Amino acid sequence: MAIEILNSKVDHRDYQFDKMSWGVRVVELVNSPRVKILYDIYHAQIMEGDVIRTIRAHHDKIAHYHTAGNPGRNEIDDTQELYYPAIMKAIKETGYTGWIGQEFVPKGDPIAALKDAFERCRVG
Repeated sequence: MAIEILNSKVDHRDYQFDKMSWGVRVVELVNSPRVKILYDIYHAQIMEGDVIRTIRAHHDKIAHYHTAGNPGRNEIDDTQELYYPAIMKAIKETGYTGWIGQEFVPKGDPIAALKDAFERCRVG
């Protein structure tokens, strides 16, 4: 089971798991390898920022990742504040080998946006 961090500032008012410290505590209290965190980078950026440091500190509690541009939850292009090549490199350095969920809402052609996101998230 994965519990997902979401933001309570813009999209999900009053959502309980809007700070990584809350999710980390739940995972620690449950103390099961079957309960981890879905780290949604878009939501985490809105609430706390410091994405790369958080990934490095808590990667053992993260089961999966989602992407989206911020602001706007759109493409992960040059119009938003997150630099995904560095974020993906940090994720890879933790030893993560799973999938990355591209969870953005394209403004234009969705296939072109997905191809661009794939290239930006590719780590050599």
